[in-house]
Amino acid sequence: MTAAILDVQAFLETGGGVLLVIGGVTLTMWTLLIERFYFFSRVFPKLSENTQSQWDSRSDHSSWDAHQIRRLLVSELRMKLEEGLPYIRVLVALCPLLGLLGTVTGMIEVFDVMAVAGSGNAKAMAGGVSKATIPTMAGMVAALSGLVLSARLEQFAADEGDRMADRLGIEHGDSE
Repeated sequence: MTAAILDVQAFLETGGGVLLVIGGVTLTMWTLLIERFYFFSRVFPKLSENTQSQWDSRSDHSSWDAHQIRRLLVSELRMKLEEGLPYIRVLVALCPLLGLLGTVTGMIEVFDVMAVAGSGNAKAMAGGVSKATIPTMAGMVAALSGLVLSARLEQFAADEGDRMADRLGIEHGDSE
C-alpha cells in the first residue's frame, strides 16, 4: 500500500501542480457519473412508476387540460433524467484544457532552464518536458473516460424520456 502511495506521489511531483487540479476535476466528474448511474438504476424506476400511476389515476386523458398535465409530467421526468448531465459535459471538456495548461507550464519550465543553463543541460530540460506531457496525458485519459460514460448516460436519459412519453397515452376524442 505504501509503495502505491509513493508511486502516486512521484507521479504528481513529476507532472506538476496541474495534476492535482486534473485529479480534483476527475474525482468530481466521476462522483457525478456514479450518482447518475445510481439514479438511473435505483431512483428512476420508482419515479417512473409514480409518474405512470399519477397519469393512470386520472379519469380524463383526452381534454386539453389532460394534454397539458401529461406534458408537465413528461417534462418533469425529463428534467430529473437530465439533471447533472450538463455539469458532467463541462467537466469532460475541462480535462483536456487543464492538460493543455500543464503542457504550457511545463514548457515554460523548459524555456526557463534553457535561459539559465543553456540547451546543454538535458536532464533539467527532461523534467520540464515531463511536466509538459504528463498533464496532457492525464487530462486526455480523464476526458475520454468521462466522454464515453456521459454519452451513454445522455442516450439513456433521452431514450427513457421518450419511452415515458409513449407510455403516458392520450386518448384522441373530443377536446375542450
